Amino acid sequence: MKLTLSWLKEHLDTHASLEQITDRLTKIGLEVEGIEDPALKLQGFGIAYVVSAEKHPNADKLRVCMVDDGSGKPVQVVCGAPNARAGMKSVFSPAGTFIPGKNITLAKGVIRGVESNGMLCSAAELELSNDHDGIIDLPADAPVGMAYGQYLGLNDPVIDINLTPNRPDAAGIYGIARDLEAAGIGTLKSSPIADIPGTYPCPTQVELLGEASDCPKFVLRQVRGVKNGPSPEWLQKQLKSIGLRPINALVDITNFMTFDRARPLHVFDADKVQGALRVRSAQADETLVALDGKTYTLEAGMIVICDENGPESIAGVMGGEASGCDENTVNVLIESALWDPAKIARTGRRLGINSDARYRFERGVDPAFCEAGAQMATAMVLEFCGGEASQLEIAVPAAAKPAMPLTLDFPFSEVKRLTGLNLAVDEMCGTLTALGFGVAARDAEHALVTVPSWRPDIEGKADIVEEILRIAGLDRVQPQPLPRLQDGVPTPVLTLLQKRKRTAQRALASLGLIEAVTWSFVSQPQAALFGGGDASLALANPIAADLSDMRPSLLPGLLMAVQRNSDRGLGDVALFEVGQIFRSDDEKGQKLNAAALRKGEAKSRGTGRHWSEKAQNVDFYDAKADALSLLAALNIPAASVQIVAGGPAWFHPGRSATLQFGPKNIVGAVGELHPLVLEAFGANGPVVAFELTLDDLPAPKLKATRAKPKLVMADLMPLERDFAFVVDRATAAGDIIKAAQNAERQIITKVTLFDVYEGTGIAADKKSIAIAVTMQPRDKTMTDGEIEALSGLIVAEVTKKTGAVLRG
Repeated sequence: MKLTLSWLKEHLDTHASLEQITDRLTKIGLEVEGIEDPALKLQGFGIAYVVSAEKHPNADKLRVCMVDDGSGKPVQVVCGAPNARAGMKSVFSPAGTFIPGKNITLAKGVIRGVESNGMLCSAAELELSNDHDGIIDLPADAPVGMAYGQYLGLNDPVIDINLTPNRPDAAGIYGIARDLEAAGIGTLKSSPIADIPGTYPCPTQVELLGEASDCPKFVLRQVRGVKNGPSPEWLQKQLKSIGLRPINALVDITNFMTFDRARPLHVFDADKVQGALRVRSAQADETLVALDGKTYTLEAGMIVICDENGPESIAGVMGGEASGCDENTVNVLIESALWDPAKIARTGRRLGINSDARYRFERGVDPAFCEAGAQMATAMVLEFCGGEASQLEIAVPAAAKPAMPLTLDFPFSEVKRLTGLNLAVDEMCGTLTALGFGVAARDAEHALVTVPSWRPDIEGKADIVEEILRIAGLDRVQPQPLPRLQDGVPTPVLTLLQKRKRTAQRALASLGLIEAVTWSFVSQPQAALFGGGDASLALANPIAADLSDMRPSLLPGLLMAVQRNSDRGLGDVALFEVGQIFRSDDEKGQKLNAAALRKGEAKSRGTGRHWSEKAQNVDFYDAKADALSLLAALNIPAASVQIVAGGPAWFHPGRSATLQFGPKNIVGAVGELHPLVLEAFGANGPVVAFELTLDDLPAPKLKATRAKPKLVMADLMPLERDFAFVVDRATAAGDIIKAAQNAERQIITKVTLFDVYEGTGIAADKKSIAIAVTMQPRDKTMTDGEIEALSGLIVAEVTKKTGAVLRG
């Protein structure tokens, strides 16, 4: 919501400074997001009179000018402009002024042996135009010494307020002025809106054919014999100041009403409307060419205003081009209506239209100002365009019930109970009255408070407390210490998934990966490459064509981020992300995933290029190490995870694996990304990655167990035995390792693979796998017999599980 200081002061009588006003706006909940003051750009530039302009003694194209800047003492300036002459008035900048067109701060200087204490400026140097052929030549009546920004009328700051959705009343400058009066900044300038008596019945009838809630009220008035030309200069200036383009008087009036009173209106060219205006639901596939020149295909349920030719306006969103007003308009229809906020919001989203009218209607406009808005607009039309006004045509649904204002029995003690503030009753009642609330039947303890029509967000006593508090000021609330627990330990407030997310972020960062936060949306082709792309996950109103679908995986966003870094010369990149992915449009389809992606040299094996070792690109084992490290940080032992060869289609088929806890609980995948996927993203490889679904990881056992003794370093020396097995070539080494570990879990602490051999001495369909088993005695040193018995147990278990034979 943008407004200028001068526009605000048309409704608020105040001597407060800009800083005081903006500071108070933020304190009362109307957060000032920015202030644009055009005069600041021209600060230091003033109007000056050139007393004399003599030829420079050492340069043919320079002049030495004596300039009267209004300070009383002429200033010497060396100027090279061809139009510099005695007797002219121009724009002068003294030393120390920042010149925006040159991006320099002016300093005193000596030019060809002559001192220069300032500068006479061109329009290009002030970034007012591209004219740099000479200095600015001002009229003879330009006042010497006046700030140039003030002379141009640029001393009107623009305030940008970030409105919250519950404040539709503040979508108009009058409503903002009302809040400032309540906050003690000034006095609201309020004057009654005069009724314009019509001289003839409105010839266009209104029919409400939809649901009663679609259009609770429709007010229409014709003004005939208008002359629709440019709007007055003051109105054009106000609209331009907030970024709107003046079009013509009739359209500018509706834009003025939208921003001044938060009352969107629409004007129809009455001669282009055929028959009565009918409010109804659109039929599927009806089309309308709107005022923005685009053709929109309507859907059933959208509210439209029609005549005999069909839809003429998308109700509450945007009018139609066919019935729009232009310089040839002679008879105009002024429409002021109320619309169903939910349907207006839905229509705007479905059609992708973000209009100022939609912004206000979807939040709720003041129903009591519907007729008054039409009267106010009529007065402006008659003043600017002339003409003769008809009587008001007012249509309400037959089943409509009169809206009754909400009245609450408000105990003043609620303010103390909810905020801790001990405010005087007079202050609370004064605040409510200034905000437009009705206060009746007041006594020392309570009052009947009536909610004004422009505040649809006020529904209960807590809302009234909030109004009193925001005007009183949150800075008046005194901090209070939280009560200490008398006994016991606080119960955990984080869920298992929240804990896992935090742990995953810390663990992956500790591996040297950099956290990334990527879009939750990807393009449809990208989603399809990673198992998504379903129509149910396509966005109805995407912010960009390449962000059209909810992401089925974290890897597309990470891959694009890695490639962007690579394109900028950062060849070795390691990123991770922990975030939501979407497999379907229901609640169960939303999962929390952790993913990491590496490209370039294998940093896990060193610190980049080094003379003592050969550089090596990342491979499957780097991604696997990342995944297993994360599982370990989540207290999930690597031995319990099954690593099965082959992964999803977006991984390389021969350099990937699936991570699972049994065939029905696949929790992720790890490996090198498929070359075709890299090609589709314009990336070069190799790129390795893993992705885990944190939701699907098994939860820790919660059953009560005996306290385990504290782990200490064993007193007895561990011992290691090597075993070589001959197995079928299709047998996974992991199966052998797992079988060996299960032989005696109390003593066997580690099993590692150290050799795989195929060739001479081994059958063509066989291979040799060698493992090293670490045995850790607990109570006493193991005897040779015990070692041999355990070795036999290991061989028997491996043979039983995998069919392996101990290699002779």
